Amino acid sequence: MGRIHNIEGKKNKMDSQRSASFTKHARNISVAARMGGGDPAYNATLKLAIDKAKADNMPNDNIQRAIKKGTGDNDSDKFEHITYEGYGPGGVAIMIDCLTDNKNRTAGNVRHLLDKNGGNLGTNGCVAFLFERKGAIAIDRAETPIGEDELMELVLENGAEDFISEADYFEVITGPEDFSPVLDACREAGASIITSDISMLPVTTVEADKSTSSKMEKLLNDLEADDDVQNVYTNAQ
Repeated sequence: MGRIHNIEGKKNKMDSQRSASFTKHARNISVAARMGGGDPAYNATLKLAIDKAKADNMPNDNIQRAIKKGTGDNDSDKFEHITYEGYGPGGVAIMIDCLTDNKNRTAGNVRHLLDKNGGNLGTNGCVAFLFERKGAIAIDRAETPIGEDELMELVLENGAEDFISEADYFEVITGPEDFSPVLDACREAGASIITSDISMLPVTTVEADKSTSSKMEKLLNDLEADDDVQNVYTNAQ
């Protein structure tokens, strides 16, 4: 099994989550534009944020408003990235990426959600060594016009580190610096992208029993419902 988990869940996002998702995307786009400028051609972080927003069907008007907010002179919103580390039910390692304008509020919320769901907040570095930062692209096998061998050759020529063939999709792993060239090459070839992101992928995974999986699902849903939480990574399989 590949290292990108819950492909089907990502492929079928709930409409009820879309509004909250747009809020998170807008915040991420604004911060990226503020830090690196409003032109995605010269700001890779902004380009990735826009791509992720478009993948969730965020309207272009919303995207442009978020860019303008980030490049404007309004300093009222000062957001910063923070990553929390800890453990979920059954000792599963968990990393939580946040974008916040109030560290005390966010830390309190994250701690509360972990405690409530049988986990606990750890110290910096307690689980980071169990993950590595990689580009991860999932491609729909049935909806992609080129064959497996041709696609594998294409991504490897453009810098991919690994190509994994699953029953319903292909999984492509890249270094962070090669993510955009590989993704662009896939799109130009007509590949049907299910998900694409620079993520913290687990070095190894742990098997979670049925009870732990159920508790982890509840924890992940609670965390992802928090406006400050951008991404959640675990090593549970």
